[in-house]
Formats: sequence, structure tokens, C-alpha cells
Amino acid sequence: MIKEHIAKIPTRPDDTHKGDFGHALILAGSRGMTGAAYLASQAAILAGSGLVTCGVPESLNGIMEVKLTEVMTLPLPETKEASLDTRAEEKIVDFAEKCDVVGVGPGISRNKNTQKLVKNLLKRLKKPVVLDADGIIALGTDCDILKKRKYPTVLTPHEGEMSYVTGKRINAIRASRKTVAETFAKKYGVILALKGAGTIVAGAGNDPYVNTTGNSGMATAGAGDVLTGMITSFIGQGIAPYSAAVIGVYLHGLAGDIAAKEKGQFSLIATDLLDKLPQAIKEVL
Repeated sequence: MIKEHIAKIPTRPDDTHKGDFGHALILAGSRGMTGAAYLASQAAILAGSGLVTCGVPESLNGIMEVKLTEVMTLPLPETKEASLDTRAEEKIVDFAEKCDVVGVGPGISRNKNTQKLVKNLLKRLKKPVVLDADGIIALGTDCDILKKRKYPTVLTPHEGEMSYVTGKRINAIRASRKTVAETFAKKYGVILALKGAGTIVAGAGNDPYVNTTGNSGMATAGAGDVLTGMITSFIGQGIAPYSAAVIGVYLHGLAGDIAAKEKGQFSLIATDLLDKLPQAIKEVL
């Protein structure tokens, strides 16, 4: 099954330019969480996006300009806690018009204004959205907003976040991961990548995909941010969202397996996934 999805990664003829491979907007970061913004944005550029812009709270922009070289930054109005504020809404919506996809959530915090911004953006963005981490938490248990979106939405929760939005206990989710993922994806019309050992991708009228790559060394801070950037990137390059999610989780796990062979699982960190992502992509292509 994975081969049919990998085959959808676009080829790169000699006469192409950066505009041919998508512009991804990543909305991420807050005070103390600039690493999440870096990991997601850097993953997007490494996964092949022609252009990546990282939208961050304005007081953190200088930090991100130091951390990121190839990724552009977009300073945005912020709350007193240095998270994205509702005042950023118009600027984000306007900027997103020239982008192909928007990734939302890594490290954005659970500030109430930030959560309100996320909900407003889900209503207004006329682009595919990849929703992760605190972006998922912003939904609470009121996920009906997802049904109203006319553009693809991909959610990438771990079991704790899945518990938060469904009200189900983590043990119950763990006991029936495939059913939970498939039911949620169908109910809300989304694509769901339920992370964990054997990440499950469900939705878009497809049979659930159970991932076969990855290892326990990837149970580390920031690994999910890398996955968010990868899936966002693949959608921006024109890959159908379901296939983009499958490709993303497969290559994410493969990068982790390559890293684990080299340094072991115990000390594996998220930046190792970034370092090994080019090798993982090269292997499958």
C-alpha cells in the first residue's frame, strides 16, 4: 500500500523553480516554545517545500530569524504571554491567500485568545489545514467546526490529545485505536493521523493505514512537530492530503529508524529526525 502513496511524490524536472513546489505557512511557537516552531518549519523545507514561512508572535521573531535560515518569518500580533493573538487573524488570512497550505499548532500554547484565533482561522482559511498539538486542544470537545470547513483538514493527535477532543479515556483509545481514528475521521470529515506505535491514518474514504516504521526512541519532545511540518509540506506540493499524511508518517518513522541504527534509541532527539529525513526520502525515491 505504501508504494502507491510514495509514487505520488512529485518528480523534479530540470526546468522547475521554487514556486513549483508549494508555499507552506506554519503558525507555531510561543514563549518557551520556539523549538516547536523551528522543528515544524525546518521539517517542511527539508520535506521539499519550495517556500516556507513561519508565523510567530512578534517578540519571538528575532529568535526565529536566528534559528531559521532558509525559512522566512512572519511576525504577528501577540498576547501578553507572547502567544499568537486574535489581532493576528486578518494578517494571517491575507498572507495565507498566497500560500498553498497552513500548518497550525506546534507550541502555540493554550492561551484562551490563541485558542479563539485557531477556531476563527478554521472558519476562514480557504486552504488545506494541518492541525496539531495545542491547535487540536483549541477545539475542545466541540469539533463540529471541522464539519463546516470546505477545505481539507488533517489532524495529528497523540492519544492524550485524542482523549481531550473525544472525551474518551486514553486506555479506551489505546484498546481500539483503529476504530477510534476511523470513527472520528468519518464523523467530522477529516483525515486523522493518530500517533503512537503503529500510527494510524484514517479518512477520505480510504481503508485505515497502519504505519510500519518508527521506534520507541521517537517518544521524545518535538517529534510530532517534525511530522506536522512534513505533512504540511507534502500537501503544499500538491499531494492529496490522505496520501500526504501516509507518506509523512512513513518517512517520519523511517528517518527515526535510520537515526536509531546510528545512535541507538535511548538518546534519539527530534533534530535527529530532521538530520535523517533527506536520507529517508532518498531511500524511498
